[in-house]
Amino acid sequence: MPPTSVVVKMENPNNFSLVQFNGEISEKGSKVKSTKQLAGLLILRLQRLASPVFNSIIILKQRAFFKRREQTRKTWKILSFLKIILILAFLSLLFEIYAHWKQWNLGHMIRPQEVTTIAHAVYLQWLSIRADYIAPALVYLSRFCIVLFLVQSIDRFVQCVGCFWIKCKGLKPVLPKKANSYYPMVLVQIPMCNEKEVYEQSISAACNLDWPRDRLLIQVLDDSNIKSVQILIRNEVNRWKQRGINIIYRHRFLRTGYKAGNLNSSMSCDYVRNYEFVALFDADFQPNPDFLKQTVPHFKDNPQLGLVQARWSFVNKDENLLTRLQNINLAFHFEVEQQVNGIFLNFFGFNGTAGVWRIKALEDTGGWLERTTVEDMDIAVRAHLRGWKFIFLNDVKVSCELPESYQAYKKQQHRWHSGPMQLFRLCLPTIITSKISAWKKMNLVFLFFLLRKLILPFYSFTLFCIILPLTMFIPEAELPIWVICYVPVFMSLLNILPAPKSFPFVIPYLMFENTMSVTKFNAMVSGLFQLGSSYEWVVTKKTGRSSDTNLLETGKMALEKSISESDIELGGEVDEKEEKINKKRNRIYRNELALACLLLTAAARSLLSAQGVHFYFLLFQGLSFLVVGLDLIGEQVV
Repeated sequence: MPPTSVVVKMENPNNFSLVQFNGEISEKGSKVKSTKQLAGLLILRLQRLASPVFNSIIILKQRAFFKRREQTRKTWKILSFLKIILILAFLSLLFEIYAHWKQWNLGHMIRPQEVTTIAHAVYLQWLSIRADYIAPALVYLSRFCIVLFLVQSIDRFVQCVGCFWIKCKGLKPVLPKKANSYYPMVLVQIPMCNEKEVYEQSISAACNLDWPRDRLLIQVLDDSNIKSVQILIRNEVNRWKQRGINIIYRHRFLRTGYKAGNLNSSMSCDYVRNYEFVALFDADFQPNPDFLKQTVPHFKDNPQLGLVQARWSFVNKDENLLTRLQNINLAFHFEVEQQVNGIFLNFFGFNGTAGVWRIKALEDTGGWLERTTVEDMDIAVRAHLRGWKFIFLNDVKVSCELPESYQAYKKQQHRWHSGPMQLFRLCLPTIITSKISAWKKMNLVFLFFLLRKLILPFYSFTLFCIILPLTMFIPEAELPIWVICYVPVFMSLLNILPAPKSFPFVIPYLMFENTMSVTKFNAMVSGLFQLGSSYEWVVTKKTGRSSDTNLLETGKMALEKSISESDIELGGEVDEKEEKINKKRNRIYRNELALACLLLTAAARSLLSAQGVHFYFLLFQGLSFLVVGLDLIGEQVV
C-alpha cells in the first residue's frame, strides 16, 4: 500500500516582525551595531524559515498519535481473546492431569469424608459449576452453530444439485442470431498499481484482442507511486501505440478511492461517451484474442443485459500446496456458485475483472463508488436492484495468477470478507425499500450476504476453533462425531468435484479451510462493525507468470525491447529501493499460533477421556494451524 500523503497548511504561525534597513551604514561607530543587527536579522529569518518545518513535524506527530489512538480504540483484537482462552485451557489441562493422577474423577459418588485437601474440594466444586452452569451455555451455543452449519451445508448441497442439473440439461447462455457481425464500440480498461511483474503481459494480451481497431480503445490506468514503474508502463504503452494500437496511458498522482477511484476517474473522460461497452482486466489477467468475440455478442438484442462475466483460469495452480488449495475453492466458486446463480437468478457477484459491462448500466447505477473495498460487488448489487441482468460464461476462461505466499493470500481474503460486510450495512436499507420482488430481496439479504458472507465464517471459527476444543475440558457439551467428521468430509468432497485432479488433497483442504476461518472471521467482524482494519487495501503480490497462449507473444516483445538509459531518462530516474535485493523470510502469524496451541492443548486433554476421533481431528487441525502460523505453506515473501 502506498504511503499516505499529508498536506499541512499553515497561516503565518509566528508573526515574526522583520527589521528593515534603509540607508547606508557608517564605517565607524555603527559598524558593530550594524553587524549585530545583521546577525539578528539572519537568525530571525532562519527561525522563520525553520518554524513551519518544526510546526509541521509537531502537527504530524500529533495527528499520528491521535490516529494510532483512534485505530487502537476502533480495532478489534482477536489475539487477546485467544490468549485468554489459551491460558485458561492450559491451566485447566494441568489441573485435570493432576486430578487424573490423584484419581479424583472416577465416576462414583464422593463422600464428604473422602475430601482431604483444598485442591480436591476446589476440583469437586469446579465439576459442579461446570455441569450446572457452563455446560448448558456451551451446549446452547454449539446447537446454534450446528444449525447454522446444517443450513449452510444444505445451501451448498442445493447449489451442487443445480450445477448437476445444468450439466445434464446442457443449459448455457446462447448467442443471438447474426451475433458474428456485431461489432460495437468497446473500451478496455486495465487498472494497475506498481504492477512491475505483470504490466507487460497484460498490456500485450489486451493489444492482441481480435476486434476492429477503429472500434476498440485500451486504457492503461496506472496508480503506481514508484517512478521507475510508471516509466516502464508508459514506455510499454508508447511501443504499442507506435505499432498502430489505439491505447492511452493515464496516471493519477493521488490514489484516492483505490481501484474504484481509478475506474471512476477514467469513466469521466469525454471520449468514453463514444463507447457502448467496457471490458475490465486486472493487471495479471491475460485474455485470449477471441475474448471480446465470445462475450460482447451476448449483448445484442438484449437491452436488459448489464454484465457478461467470464471464468478465471490459473497459470500457477500447481505451483505449491497453497495454490492447489486455492484452486479447489475458486473452481467451486465459478463452476457451482457463479454458474448456478447466473442460470437460475441472472445475478451473481461481479468478480471485478474478466467481465464486460454495458456502460449505460454503470451510469444507471451511479458508477463506481469508493465506499467499500469491494467495489465490484457493490456495483453488481446496485445494478441488480435497478433490474439489470447478468450472464456467466463458464466456457470462456481468462488466465490469471493465484497468490503464492500466505501473506498475500491472507490480505486478499481479509479484503474479500470485510468488504461484503461493509456493503451489507450500506445496502440493507436500499434492498428493503427497492422495487424488486420479495424472493430477490430474500436472496440478497439471507443467501447472498448473511448465509455466505457472515454465517459461514462465524460458525466455521466458533464451532471448530473455539467450541470443539472447549468441549474437551467440558465433556458434558461433547460434539457428536458426525459434526466434526462425516458432514465436513462429505461437504469437502462436494467442493472438490469441480477440480477432480485435486482429490488427493481433500483432507488438507478441509484442514486449511478451518485454518483460514480465523482470518475470515476477523475480517467479517471488522467489516460488520466498521473497524480500522476493514479499510485496508493491499495490492496482491504478483510473480508475472505467463499463460501458454501469450508466452510466444511475450517472448517476441522481450526480444524487441530493451530498457536503455535513455528510456529511463525520459521520465525520471529509477528508484534505488527497487534495485536492492532482499532475502525472502518466514513470517510469524500470532493468531494462527495461538489457535495451534489451543487445539493441541485440547488434543492432549482428549487423551484423558479416550476420545479417538476428537483427538485426531484436534491434533491434525492444530498441526495445520502450526504450519500456517510459522509460514511454512506457500512461498516466502520479501
